[in-house]
Amino acid sequence: MSARTSAPFRADHVGSLLRPPALKQARDDHAAGRIDADALRAAEDEAIRDVVKLQEDAGLQAATDGELRRTSWHMDFLYQLDGVSSSKDSSVEVAFRNASGDITFAAMSLVIDQRIGLSSTIFGDAFSMLASTVTTAVPKLTIPSPSMLHYRLGGAPVHEGSPYTDADTFWADLAAAYREEVSRLYDLGVRYLQLDDTSLAYLNDPAQRESMAARGEDADHMHVRYVDTINEVLRDRPSDLRVTTHMCRGNYRSSWAAEGGYDHVAETVFGGLDVDGFFCEYDDARSGDFSPLRFLPRGDQQVVLGLVTTKTGELEDPDTLKRRIEEATKYVPLEQLCLSPQCGFSSTVEGNDLTADQQRAKLDLVVSVARDVWG
Repeated sequence: MSARTSAPFRADHVGSLLRPPALKQARDDHAAGRIDADALRAAEDEAIRDVVKLQEDAGLQAATDGELRRTSWHMDFLYQLDGVSSSKDSSVEVAFRNASGDITFAAMSLVIDQRIGLSSTIFGDAFSMLASTVTTAVPKLTIPSPSMLHYRLGGAPVHEGSPYTDADTFWADLAAAYREEVSRLYDLGVRYLQLDDTSLAYLNDPAQRESMAARGEDADHMHVRYVDTINEVLRDRPSDLRVTTHMCRGNYRSSWAAEGGYDHVAETVFGGLDVDGFFCEYDDARSGDFSPLRFLPRGDQQVVLGLVTTKTGELEDPDTLKRRIEEATKYVPLEQLCLSPQCGFSSTVEGNDLTADQQRAKLDLVVSVARDVWG
């Protein structure tokens, strides 16, 4: 079996990479007023050139900018939509778990103070710099799925004081803004776009559905609304724009927020979401088994198995990874499978608990195993 020539690739990765110490220092210096915005951008550019080389040297066919310009994988994008702002008066306590116990942090609430729209292309300049930097790899841009705006609202979009009097108008505006964003990104040269969507994985967790229901939403069917909205965003996309989605259960400082297999959303997502590939978290038992993948139609859609964890530096055994890929073929043909880490290495600026050398070893492992399995 030959290597794939279109995204997603047999060996791929989710997107974010560890921020190097020099870049973290530059961010601190900028926040303290010791350097200006131009100096910070120069530091970001230098770090991005380094991580692009890292990815290409590892043999990956796609490269991201590591999300090095972002503080958060999704909030930096969502705040740039027209009508969306942060609430300085309230925050949402977000609970995460890891092997050592529970951790929490206070995240600013999202506020919709006018109808959602798009005035400026979000991450357009970032992509242009990435595209000018790659030499062998396809430049890949990651943005949060439209589902994430709704999930992070902390309440239903229709309420007293909201610019929306009915939910359908909210979803229509959100889809239209994203559709315009996708069109503009395509005009800039984006041909590999990933919609990161923790919400579709979170909804498999009964505790997450209970929390959503408590705010007055139809939690048991919200994934249907999410899928319909994403499909509406993508309905006019050009045939050469490859789009994937990544679904994980939270990734903050080597911790997670939700548990459970993909069973609750599987039929609607794998059977109905109009994307070219699904990056699925499968690095440990909390992600469930491969059986939900049976809903994937036979064809060119790919499932990218996230079997290599980014939450620890311990390197997986190649033979174990190959056995797990073989296990997945009970539900999906081998030609519709790819391999990646289960999530990014640094979904937020803090990063996960592993070193840069361990990160590189994980990427090397993904490429090596993919070559052994698919050629």
